[in-house]
Amino acid sequence: MSDDERESPDLREAIGAAAAKNTGLGAVAGEDAPSGAALLKAMGGVRGLCESVLPGLAFIVLYTVLITPAPDASVPVALGASVLIALVFTLWRVFAKENATQAVAGLVGVAASAVLAIATHKPSANFWLGLGIDGLYGVVFLISALVRWPLIGLVVGYLYGDGIAWKKDKAKYRVALWATLLWVALFAARLVVQLPMAIRDDTAALAIAHLLMGVPLYVPVLLVTWLLVRSVYAQPKGADASDPTSS
Repeated sequence: MSDDERESPDLREAIGAAAAKNTGLGAVAGEDAPSGAALLKAMGGVRGLCESVLPGLAFIVLYTVLITPAPDASVPVALGASVLIALVFTLWRVFAKENATQAVAGLVGVAASAVLAIATHKPSANFWLGLGIDGLYGVVFLISALVRWPLIGLVVGYLYGDGIAWKKDKAKYRVALWATLLWVALFAARLVVQLPMAIRDDTAALAIAHLLMGVPLYVPVLLVTWLLVRSVYAQPKGADASDPTSS
């Protein structure tokens, strides 16, 4: 066996661990009880939270304020403001020489949604892309559970230095399965509530539902996932609870 072949499993494990640490669960995995700072980190920090919330918030506020006095201007102004906010955050990260991946992804998503809304002449189309992503995530998580490789198990296995050994442990597998199905339920709930609004082109209600079912729903699901995982796992391998950087 060559040196490359012997090293490849370690490389795959390192890549998997790095990817797992970048998830929301990775931000709270080393916590005895998730602190406010850890939860904020799971959402990308203060700036990451603003990047996620402010474009949508600007859209709904401006659209609602302008729809009656200036219906023709309401959509372009609201869409323009949301794109501008996303652009500002992206440039901020670029000029600060920080990791701009999340900001760029957000900007692309906001811009693509705005183009979709303008092209279809439907303001509610501004949220179609987000609904499509929720649907895609829901399908991927559900398929992973059906084929007995629940995604939460893969993430947690790398975070806790367990690899895929959790597959042979009934308690860990059960937790991974139910936690994965919990995320399926999150994505499904968003679709069940918001799709009818999108079909009716009820833009104001859809925008509000989009905000309320975003971060406010994400955090409780993340906490429940953490509780399930902590019930069968100890602190992650090599983590030092006294070191704040390990969380």
